[in-house]
Amino acid sequence: MKKTTIAKADLLWLDMEMTGLDFERDRVLEVGAIATNWKLEEIARFTAAVRVSARLMKKRMQGEFWDENSEVRDRLLAQNSSGEPAKAVEENLIKFLNKYFDRKQPIIMAGNSIWNDRRFIEKYWPKLYKKLHYRMLDVTAWKLIFENKFGSKFTKPDAHHAIEDIEGSIAELKQYLVKVKK
Repeated sequence: MKKTTIAKADLLWLDMEMTGLDFERDRVLEVGAIATNWKLEEIARFTAAVRVSARLMKKRMQGEFWDENSEVRDRLLAQNSSGEPAKAVEENLIKFLNKYFDRKQPIIMAGNSIWNDRRFIEKYWPKLYKKLHYRMLDVTAWKLIFENKFGSKFTKPDAHHAIEDIEGSIAELKQYLVKVKK
């Protein structure tokens, strides 16, 4: 019997939707991940909804951002009841990583403005945090250079849906890399 070989990934593109941006008081509601190689070719993807106390969601999901993005708020509130506990999501995400990444190497996390997502991971998902490399590939750094030095702006949809936001970040980096090749 022939053994199936699973392609090993190089980059973990990760995005999370939270009740807010304060990692001390807010909670993760949704996580998306896409594993790619260095050519930015997708190898696999992972999505999960995290179940959070409805009381906490109502308390934290208020203010200007949530008023302006009411459809996002309503979607996150609706999917909450079908979500899994945070620890179960962490365990499932680790299984995903163990399948597609070299277990002996720290994993490089990639995305847009990922420093805050990483703070949530450190606080709430310590097992996952231990698997991450200290280096990150933050597309926001590329954005700053291309917008301010070269006047080249990439407009990605601001979906506030984890997996769609990752797809936009990968497309954005691909565009910058095309410009670098020129």
